[in-house]
Amino acid sequence: MKLFGHDSAIEAFRSALDGGKLHHAWLLAGPKGVGKAMFADLAAQRVLAQAAAPDGLGEGLSVSDTHPTAQLIRAGSHPDLRKLVRLPRDRKPDELARNITVDQVRGIQSLFATTPSMSDWRAVVIDAIDDLERPAANALLKNLEEPPPNCVFLIVCHSPGRILPTIRSRCRMLKFSRLSDDVMASAIAQAEPNLDADERAALVRIGNGAPGQALQYAGLDIADLDTAIATLIEQGDTGNGARAALAQSLALKKAQPRYEAFLDRAPTAIAAHARTLEGKALENALCAWEEARSLAGGAQRLSLDPQATVFTLAGLLASLHEPRHDA
Repeated sequence: MKLFGHDSAIEAFRSALDGGKLHHAWLLAGPKGVGKAMFADLAAQRVLAQAAAPDGLGEGLSVSDTHPTAQLIRAGSHPDLRKLVRLPRDRKPDELARNITVDQVRGIQSLFATTPSMSDWRAVVIDAIDDLERPAANALLKNLEEPPPNCVFLIVCHSPGRILPTIRSRCRMLKFSRLSDDVMASAIAQAEPNLDADERAALVRIGNGAPGQALQYAGLDIADLDTAIATLIEQGDTGNGARAALAQSLALKKAQPRYEAFLDRAPTAIAAHARTLEGKALENALCAWEEARSLAGGAQRLSLDPQATVFTLAGLLASLHEPRHDA
């Protein structure tokens, strides 16, 4: 897979790697979904591949699919690589744990207990440090304070201001920004080549420069869902027919992914519309946004009835067209 954008980050990392001055810990900081995790994976692969068999490697962070390092990583069996992510819950394997645990962080000590197997280098990818529970962050700090030789930590970070200053100070930071629409379109096309032009354009529009965020909606016909939302805002729903039809369609079990997308898109649409208003209309829109955000944010956590939830949210959307008598 090709990483789109972030040329300056790639250049900085390669310059350090090729110059023999690779910092032991890199903090990859920026908004969610812009490509930090992909950068971490590709950078770890490049370090290990370049150390093991440097001939024939490509530009940037690229490594041929036929390279032994790439094959081992793809199989999940490279002995010199560890990746820490949130794991599936024991009783609900379709859900991820809230945090990366201290036991997971302590588990990387096994990587350092023996000499590297494939070269002189080892790599640890953490996706993301924001997910570390506090004891896990303290355990990671010990590794960063006394790093093992020839080991690189690639640490994904969504909010660098919230991590321990002692960790931040021991890392070299690479900043990642949101992508332009053209680069977004290329990234989405690579990940989902079978999407039609309308859906790809919709994903670019809602992704806000973060292809990872946009791709969670791939295949859900977001363009059609956004049209339904826009129609409610623009035309209202005096007879409640449109909101009832939408609620019924999104309450079906097979529609669960679109229901989740609606929970995310409805408050966002209200906020976007509010920015075009002023005076009493703006006040009413802000009230609707607060209600929508609260309802959508708790709907799944509280196991609220999907049909009733969508009906209420759709009513808040429609209220942006019709005067709110309850405000």
